[in-house]
Amino acid sequence: MPDRHVLLLHGWRTPQPEHWQLWLAPRLYARGWEVDFPKLPSADTPVLAEWLAVVQRRVARVPRSAELVVVAHCCSALVWMHHAAVLDGRGRRADRVLLVAPPGWNWRHPDLSGLPYPAADGWSLRRAAGVTRLVVGVGDPWGGVAETSRLAAALGIEIDVVPDGRHLDVEAGFGPWSQALDWVVDPATAALNTARRDRPADGR
Repeated sequence: MPDRHVLLLHGWRTPQPEHWQLWLAPRLYARGWEVDFPKLPSADTPVLAEWLAVVQRRVARVPRSAELVVVAHCCSALVWMHHAAVLDGRGRRADRVLLVAPPGWNWRHPDLSGLPYPAADGWSLRRAAGVTRLVVGVGDPWGGVAETSRLAAALGIEIDVVPDGRHLDVEAGFGPWSQALDWVVDPATAALNTARRDRPADGR
């Protein structure tokens, strides 16, 4: 069994075929990673309890001896924060977590009424994972740099700002995102804040 596991958590609605998480999954698998990319229930109208149950099950089944990396986009970043808040001291921790383009505190949509915004609890995040990072794109209509920077400060975690990244989704050109691949494989060599949406796929 591989000793490196990655859990990919998509955001609101089922990701489009060109989405960077779907690009990422086979490239990690080719490198020997165990890739878990569940289709979250009721993706158009997420309910916290349903999404949280999936996250809890998928995390718990990863052997404690293995490295576990979690990459959560959009609403799943909020669900990870909820997961961290209810994780007890005996729960399975992740080694690293990347929270990509979470909605801002003030962003609202009627289809997301079942997904309340979590408390900004940095202690819980530290209990849930060894390292947690936030990534936000300049011009993100869901939250943006100012709101996400305040969230990062409240949580006490590092933030990467992607120029012209917007919501870091297909509409913004992500698509292939080699820097995300680099971060999962070796965060010491990754430069998430230099990502360019027009960078071509390199086949890695």
